[in-house]
Amino acid sequence: MRLLVVEDEARLATALRRGLEAEGFAVDVAGDGPTGLDLARHGGYDAVILDIMLPGLSGYRIVSRLREERNWVPVLILSAKDGEYDQADGLDCGADDYLTKPFSFVVLLARLRALLRRGAPERPARLSVGDLVLDPASRLVTSAGEQVSLTAREFRLLEYLLRNADRVVPKTELLDHVWGATEEADPNLVEVYVGYLRRKIGREAVVTVRGAGYRVAPPCPGRGTAGGPTTPEAGA
Repeated sequence: MRLLVVEDEARLATALRRGLEAEGFAVDVAGDGPTGLDLARHGGYDAVILDIMLPGLSGYRIVSRLREERNWVPVLILSAKDGEYDQADGLDCGADDYLTKPFSFVVLLARLRALLRRGAPERPARLSVGDLVLDPASRLVTSAGEQVSLTAREFRLLEYLLRNADRVVPKTELLDHVWGATEEADPNLVEVYVGYLRRKIGREAVVTVRGAGYRVAPPCPGRGTAGGPTTPEAGA
């Protein structure tokens, strides 16, 4: 497995390289943003460990550009910026996970293994179910041809549901992938945000499958929900 570490703190970069190589990884290191972006674009890596505050180009910009170019290499942000909005910004830019410094190397390895297990399947340029369309690159959502304004969190929730439109997505999975493993999220938040989505894209567009989770369904005028045993959420 080939990894890219983009980190401008030389001592930390060296320690990461040695630790990861001891675990059997082949590791390249970039000490600035432009070099890191160029290597990530063309190096064929299995995953990237990325700092945010980098000379020349921030980690946010790097991951955003990779995603705009349809490069879906798994990215783990490793940063001293530990605010909740910093973490949300990193995940919203397209990173797959976020770990704050100081960090446990054991936890870093576990997070990295989880990313590598998921891999980097090609993601379609546009996601759609019926006349509901989401464009990850432009971050635009339309329903029946009309643009829908979503918050960053609502967008991420809808995007994840659309990427998994062929199955029911459990609430715990949504918490992990939309709120992130670094956040303390109340499971009831999923119900709240599903309610927000329903008010904006149509109540029938997100179906609750009792005891299992949620799935998106093509809009069906005149019907509350579509298919399977469903129940409305409190406050939705």
